[in-house]
Amino acid sequence: MDDSGSTVPRRQLGRYLRELRENAYVTVTAAAKELEWSAPRIWRYETGQVSMHPNDVAAMCRVYGASPETIETMRALARETKAHGWWHSYGEAIKDWFKLYVGLEAAATRIRKYEVDLVPGLLQTVEYMTEVIATDHPQMGEQQRQAKVDVRLRRQRLLARAIPRAPRLDVILGEAVLRRPLRDRAAMARQLESLLMSSRQHNIGIRVLPLDAGLVRWAQAGTFTMLDFPSDVREPEPTTIYMDGPCGAVYLDKTHEIEIYEDAWRSLGERALSADESRELIAAIAKEMTDGA
Repeated sequence: MDDSGSTVPRRQLGRYLRELRENAYVTVTAAAKELEWSAPRIWRYETGQVSMHPNDVAAMCRVYGASPETIETMRALARETKAHGWWHSYGEAIKDWFKLYVGLEAAATRIRKYEVDLVPGLLQTVEYMTEVIATDHPQMGEQQRQAKVDVRLRRQRLLARAIPRAPRLDVILGEAVLRRPLRDRAAMARQLESLLMSSRQHNIGIRVLPLDAGLVRWAQAGTFTMLDFPSDVREPEPTTIYMDGPCGAVYLDKTHEIEIYEDAWRSLGERALSADESRELIAAIAKEMTDGA
């Protein structure tokens, strides 16, 4: 079986290919004949049952008369669907239960993150992630810790990806996240300055939930991530809610579960500072960290 983390992009690719074929008024039988494949092979591709080689994707796209830009996009998505994504090469540096998340994260068009304790991994500086990893794994060797840092840095490339288009990242941070210093306060100031820079990128939004904001709905949910997938397909993937801890993760995608977390996200948004107000607060706390270093 292919890696479960690649399931979402694989099914998306299958839907895109089916839509291209149908929009070109090409039957499965006709496509199979033109490609010299069996009809079941095309059916397996279109239903996302197996991963596809980018060259096979390109061949199908050419039969359907797709533009060069579409072909390149489809080839890039095919590379995302390979059974063993880049994260598999890091072995034990990534827990098996987290590999599924990394695959979903790579396929998402929007990532929404509420964090109450730490700067999210996608926005951490090397100094910050190094201390977090060292604190969590005091007995771990330097080589193993570096492997975990490398994984986090590799994940961060997602936000600068050109093809497929980089996802939108919307983050709401509890103010305590900003005020909880590293051992090196100057390093924490640099982390906050990095957040300021990230918040100015076109696909990243960072807002702060101030300490005096009061209670939000479903506050007991704590930290969570919401992954949204392409909606311009016939059978879009449902929003997936992700939560993790030291021993494992939970994935939720039932309608009533999504509704609760959408409600929680709306409540957070109603009480969080605006993007500009958040930048002002982050800058002020960064100055405090620098002055106190």
